[in-house]
Amino acid sequence: MGFSGHLVFARSNHPLLEAPVFDSVEEELKDTVHAWETRPGGWQTLELDHGIWDDACLPALVEWSRAPACVADVSDSDLALLTGLDTTGRRWQAWLNLDKAARLLADEPEDLDDEILWLDTPDFHDAVRRKRAELDADVRADATGALAWAAAAGLPGRAQHSRIEELLRSHETFVEDLFTTLLDQLGFPPDSPSVP
Repeated sequence: MGFSGHLVFARSNHPLLEAPVFDSVEEELKDTVHAWETRPGGWQTLELDHGIWDDACLPALVEWSRAPACVADVSDSDLALLTGLDTTGRRWQAWLNLDKAARLLADEPEDLDDEILWLDTPDFHDAVRRKRAELDADVRADATGALAWAAAAGLPGRAQHSRIEELLRSHETFVEDLFTTLLDQLGFPPDSPSVP
């Protein structure tokens, strides 16, 4: 099984886990948090198990850090809903691994008796195709939101809209890799390789 939980990305001169939004988290749970390598400029990613992060924490984190932040709600390393917020309150969202998201979000018939039996029917595949088309139709706006969010973070703006759209339509075995690639392409400096 893959990772399920949240990837929290924000900027701080201190360890991100010291942010007040984590004050109420029990020490036992804090011990399960994995901090990724810090990127230049103080950009940090925390990997949190489910039950630690609450969606209401994002505005508080942005206010505390005085910088844009984002969080990826990851399901079994297969897909993620990414939510970004800047310091003006402008929010954007995007799904990562659209094919998997479409399978999860496909509209079920109201009279469905057994979901397992429905999963390999022509009706299910039609519902998935419709949902995938809906998600794909949002990609252009999602990419625009991601680029505006990155610009609000003070990035130089070298990312190409078409490249961000391509990433949002792409698939990775582990959605965490897609999350990292998206941050790289938006212009956040990659973490420095360790010096031997």
